[in-house]
Amino acid sequence: MKDSSISKFFEKSRKHRLDIVKNFASLSKEEIEVLENSSGGITFDNADKMVENAIGTFSLPLGIATNFRINDEDYLIPMVIEEPSVIAAASNAAKIARIKGGFKVDADESLSIGQIQVLNVDPKLAIPKITESSKKILDLANSKSNTLVKMDKGAKEVSCREIQTDSGIMLIVELLIDVGDAMGANITNSMCEAVAPLIEELTGGKALLRILSNYATRRLVRATAVFDKEGVGGEDVVNNIILAYQFAANDTHRAVTHNKGIMNGVIAVANATGQDSRAIEAATNAYAASSGKYRSLTEWSKDEEGNLIGKLEIPLSVGIIGGIVNVHPIAKICTKILGVTSAKELAGVITAAGLAQNFGALRALATEGIQKGHMKLHARNLAAAVGANAEQIDEIVQKMIHENNISLNRAKELLDQI
Repeated sequence: MKDSSISKFFEKSRKHRLDIVKNFASLSKEEIEVLENSSGGITFDNADKMVENAIGTFSLPLGIATNFRINDEDYLIPMVIEEPSVIAAASNAAKIARIKGGFKVDADESLSIGQIQVLNVDPKLAIPKITESSKKILDLANSKSNTLVKMDKGAKEVSCREIQTDSGIMLIVELLIDVGDAMGANITNSMCEAVAPLIEELTGGKALLRILSNYATRRLVRATAVFDKEGVGGEDVVNNIILAYQFAANDTHRAVTHNKGIMNGVIAVANATGQDSRAIEAATNAYAASSGKYRSLTEWSKDEEGNLIGKLEIPLSVGIIGGIVNVHPIAKICTKILGVTSAKELAGVITAAGLAQNFGALRALATEGIQKGHMKLHARNLAAAVGANAEQIDEIVQKMIHENNISLNRAKELLDQI
């Protein structure tokens, strides 16, 4: 049975960490070599095929969050992020959550929404025609993917709604598509484009935009966890975390920063596994404002024993097939490290990471403040920035922390003294 609870993982050498991950995820010698030798997983030739006008590549740190138990399974979670303290905070949160059984997650089916914008129509006349021809529309849409149809997936529903704009009434025809283990953007767009001429014929209108909606309200994911009261730091800390959450639940300025902390976890895992992080960010921020006011994405309360209860629900379009995950060597390896076998499982892991990171940030804010731990890690960046080697970095960091003077100028002065 796999065990992600690894004592002092952060103190181990890189080789030891890689050996642990290799054994946990059954990585091959070749996969370990990719992690050891690459500066980001892709060559310039790879990059030149992925984007236009390429001139180079850009690397970010790849780390492993430990201790995660999700739906009674253990995970080592790859995270790609440049911000100090995130991976440590998520790992520590997962360690505390393990005391009460870890995270529980569930996810909706992978239902993508495609939209066709129809102009110059009377919706009252057009909608019945589309409804009557819904089977024909679905059959045409499903002709674009034999694979999904064979899996009993594909386009499932057609719906219509009208919107009032400054340019007049528009009819929006929406396809609901089960995209299986893909993120689903390409097939959704293809199906929308395929049915647009038929919709024009049925309505007598003009189909303009034919594209998916990234607001994945039919792909919601939920994560919950109970954080042991004593593990959190006692009753006062639990109460302070709840008060901090209530601040975010009722003040937009605080909610934005609160939710940014959630996305530190969500996007770090999304980056590691080759997901569309812009789509995820857009959808979750829209969902945070779905009540009419931008609010916290998480909810925090306590049970009868005083333990802290955290909940997170977000819309999440992710995939384990297609897109960058099939192209980028590091994304492939990170997905293998996770060991996920479906898009729903990946969505659950990502959401658990977001909840863990929110807990870590709230706990820091409610106790010592966010800067103490953050600045310790920031000190290493400053020492490296002034040109210190590995041994010098440790000495400089210790002195800056002891002096409570963590700055670029002080790092330069200490390096000169050394």
